[in-house]
Amino acid sequence: MTKTRITIKDIAKELRISTSTVSRALADRWDVNPETKKAVLDLAKRWNYKPNPMSKRLQEQHSKLIGVVVPEFINSFFAEVVIGIESILQPEGFNILLMQSNESHTSELNNLNILEGQMVDGIIVSVCHETKNSKKYAALQANNYPIVFFNRICTNIVAPNVIIDDYKWAYKAVEHLIKQGARRIAHLAGPESLTVSKSRKRGYCDALKDYDIPIDEELIIPCGLKMERGIMAAYKLLEMEEKPDGIFAFNDPTAIGAMKTMQKCGYKIPIDIAVVGFTQSRMAMIIEPNLTSVEQPTFEMGKVAAELMLEQIRNGNEETISSRTVTLDAIFNIRESSLKKLKKQQMLK
Repeated sequence: MTKTRITIKDIAKELRISTSTVSRALADRWDVNPETKKAVLDLAKRWNYKPNPMSKRLQEQHSKLIGVVVPEFINSFFAEVVIGIESILQPEGFNILLMQSNESHTSELNNLNILEGQMVDGIIVSVCHETKNSKKYAALQANNYPIVFFNRICTNIVAPNVIIDDYKWAYKAVEHLIKQGARRIAHLAGPESLTVSKSRKRGYCDALKDYDIPIDEELIIPCGLKMERGIMAAYKLLEMEEKPDGIFAFNDPTAIGAMKTMQKCGYKIPIDIAVVGFTQSRMAMIIEPNLTSVEQPTFEMGKVAAELMLEQIRNGNEETISSRTVTLDAIFNIRESSLKKLKKQQMLK
């Protein structure tokens, strides 16, 4: 047999039996003559027959595949979440199909279409910063695809969410800078379309208000997500007549970009400018000085997202599951980049 892919039809034609008989024999059904079953299995082995995955999924009505869509893999955050997802799904016999949207809603939509074509049993996703695919998510849910959002959620879709309290931890970060003596604190803001950006900005503003520090809109700089944007924001801050004495950044890459630029321009961190990041990247503990940052429970976030997915698959789209939001705790790791008072005391000794 020289065909590149052997089908049930080929086996049926060779043995002069029906395709349904071949299918039942391959499934080890009781209602097939033992001699016929042996002939089918022997020929399938000799021809190296492999079942069509799509046909098998249609027959079984499940694929044991879960789609996972993340915005990027530049930083360790999403990779660590995926490890958490796998730790729950693999022991249950599920595999994941991992897709990257590269912060593009078009790529994200393409990812979702591919996963739908693969007939995955559900989709776990953190949306890209453009977030324009709510209609697609609604259509998937209408077709009984379970969806779980984590970290970056789609607010107009009712689905399980796994998040942290971004407002609370942003407030704590800015409060820390204030208690270190910073009074002119800049915020390198994330994309306005993301709920996490809005929550962190709100935490920044409320901390300033509670400590009677005026909010200066000039100090709130839309910065995006990448280190390069942090560098650009730092130069903008340095052009100001009255320089900031503290920076609270939406994430670690922008914080690091700003911090390295300030150092390059002769400013001492944290004496001249104290810096706090968010999301606890691995770079935070490598750069000098080490970066103060909010550490999110990435592995736990992945585990909980996977558990919520399994609940939906097993129990259906029950309201108690589909509308659940799980808010995980975080850790505020204080390091040298923000310790103004300690550095001043060390300099006086």
